[in-house]
Amino acid sequence: MKKKSLLISVLASTALIACGGGEPAQTSDSPGSSGPAAAPAAAPPPATGEMTMPSWFQVDNEARTVSMTITAGSTNANNYWNFNGATKGAMTITVPEGYAVTIELVNDDPIMAHSLGISTETSSFSGAPEPVPAFPGAMTSNPSSMMESTMPGQRETIQFTVDQAGNYSMVCYIAGHALTGMWVYFNVSADGLVGVQQ
Repeated sequence: MKKKSLLISVLASTALIACGGGEPAQTSDSPGSSGPAAAPAAAPPPATGEMTMPSWFQVDNEARTVSMTITAGSTNANNYWNFNGATKGAMTITVPEGYAVTIELVNDDPIMAHSLGISTETSSFSGAPEPVPAFPGAMTSNPSSMMESTMPGQRETIQFTVDQAGNYSMVCYIAGHALTGMWVYFNVSADGLVGVQQ
């Protein structure tokens, strides 16, 4: 019986560490608090800074292709739950309609698996957003699995064609990651606009 209790204790501790661990801070919308529940925060507007071509982003207008390397956990921002250091819509990636897109996801988070997908959802992300890509092929494998998605130190490449102009987002589908800010805007332009804004 003692071994069973120890095993349960170890498993529970491992689960807490994998999910960031600890108890959430008591807020006015926490159970047992006297304040009213807060409404979900509205998504920030897309970044409107200068359009740039960072070293991780390449465009070939003649071939009608865009290639990019997206690093999950490139900094410790948002507990390493970021794309190239950006969180909560603070970066907008724009690609032209009709182009073939190649994204290499690199997971530099030291402890957590991550995924990447292009979603039609651009705000009010749920705890576990539905892993449905906006374009066929626009999602890494096993996107919601903490054990089978892109693990620390791994890379995965996806390829897809953006055949419909509009506003989308790039999200991590692991439960809780998009909800806590692991998402950026991903727009498809009808006028050929291309680049990255922060």
